[in-house]
Amino acid sequence: MFQIIFRKFGNRIHAKDDLLSGLTVALALVPEAVAFAIIAGVSPIIGLYAAFMVCLITAVLGGRPGMISGATGALAVIMVSLVILGNEKGETLGLGPEMGVQYLFAAVILMGVIQIGCGCLKLGRFVRLIPQPVMFGFVNGLAIVIFEAQFPMFTEKPTEPGSPWLQGNDLFLMVGLITLTMTIIFLLPKLTTQFPSSLAAIGTVTLVVIGLDLETLVVRDMASIGGSLPSLVMFSIPFNLDTLTFIAPFAFILAAVGLIESLMTLTLIDELTETRGNSTRECLGQGIANVATGFFGGMGGCAMIGQSIINIRSGGRGRLSGIAAGVFLLAFILFASSLIERIPLAALTGVMFMVVIGTFEWSSLRILRKIPKTDAFVIILVSGITVITHNLALAVITGVIVSALGFAWESAKHIHRDSQIREDGTKVYFLHGPLFFGSITDFNLGFSPQTDPDSVIVDMKESRVWDHSGLEAIHKLGERYHKAGKTIKLQHISGNCRGLLKKAGSMVDIAVLPDDPTYLVANLSKSESSTSP
Repeated sequence: MFQIIFRKFGNRIHAKDDLLSGLTVALALVPEAVAFAIIAGVSPIIGLYAAFMVCLITAVLGGRPGMISGATGALAVIMVSLVILGNEKGETLGLGPEMGVQYLFAAVILMGVIQIGCGCLKLGRFVRLIPQPVMFGFVNGLAIVIFEAQFPMFTEKPTEPGSPWLQGNDLFLMVGLITLTMTIIFLLPKLTTQFPSSLAAIGTVTLVVIGLDLETLVVRDMASIGGSLPSLVMFSIPFNLDTLTFIAPFAFILAAVGLIESLMTLTLIDELTETRGNSTRECLGQGIANVATGFFGGMGGCAMIGQSIINIRSGGRGRLSGIAAGVFLLAFILFASSLIERIPLAALTGVMFMVVIGTFEWSSLRILRKIPKTDAFVIILVSGITVITHNLALAVITGVIVSALGFAWESAKHIHRDSQIREDGTKVYFLHGPLFFGSITDFNLGFSPQTDPDSVIVDMKESRVWDHSGLEAIHKLGERYHKAGKTIKLQHISGNCRGLLKKAGSMVDIAVLPDDPTYLVANLSKSESSTSP
């Protein structure tokens, strides 16, 4: 059986690394899943079920070996409103005041269906349109969010909001153990790479705490993780149009945030491993995982950048690492909860601080003054929105829009023209630069139908028509010269543009020359050239 697993998900050489890194990740998943469940307003076991099921299913079916998925804070901050409103709705319908969790499960199922639909439509490939400054802002903002998520560990009861901060010797001991954890993670790889440094750090600090009898001081309540196997949810809420209308907006937002975070993490892991994941398969895997999680009482999830980096840094590159993480986490829930609860939070906090250091794109700080101002602004903007709202979808979409507008504005400045008068009196305009919606104003202002000769030629050898706005600008230019009683002719324009202009009934004559370009403007198919127009 193990031979079959190794052949399917890895080989004997990498199996050890995958198993050990999976154990490390499973240990790091426990406090995160508990914390995110509390943020969402549900029982910690619901977060642990989600972490186990989403991690295991996406490891098998997802499109990025080595990437870890589970319950995340980005989804939890959206779910809290759903749970609160669901409780109120359940009480209004006479179903009881605790129906919010069932509405959550239903929304997670619909979220998964939406993600499967995105996978079937292959929408995941659009992640390639995300510019590099948005990626920098995303990882920087997420690193800060992970850093902020460790603050409750410095309180007396991390699972209770508003708990007082540690003080005196307790605080110094916590900081000291965190420093020891980080030091081991930093130094051990310089000595050997045969054992994951994060796992070694967790084990060492745990033994130090137990050996020096410090458990009463540093091993603080992080909620019980014990439980049984997840079972099929017996829904009490009605499955009707009213319920669908209520959960649909939340499901769409959850699906968008989950896919964007997952695909951005996939891209980051691609860069770290110098390999390429499958975005379409990842959408399908995430969707199937969330559908299953919703039916079996989990809060849903998506890719986790922190745990994914822990896995990669610990040597986990194959699917076996994610499978091992899920199986180990289930084992913790079923059999080893009392032992896992003895691990000092300081050790897990130290691991996450090292994740923060590894996640933050420090080079982005050095290049801020060297790159275009628009790109620098996008990095800061995306980071800020991520930190303030914890809404990764909003941050990434905003960054893409700002980057696109900046690109359009700069491209619009590049259009210009030269002109000359031929011996026969014909005036020739030589157009340079892209013709699209952002540049048509300057394009129109450069022609003078009233003062030009009776015959005009526009040479577009150094220009490209990018969109329908450009075609429409050419069409209207022909109308202007036609009304002035003059003729205008285009030359060096692509056959695709010629066809579209003719179909639109353009009054511009087009000269077909042997060296006309072959680029396309619209209706690109897989069999046609993909050269940009």
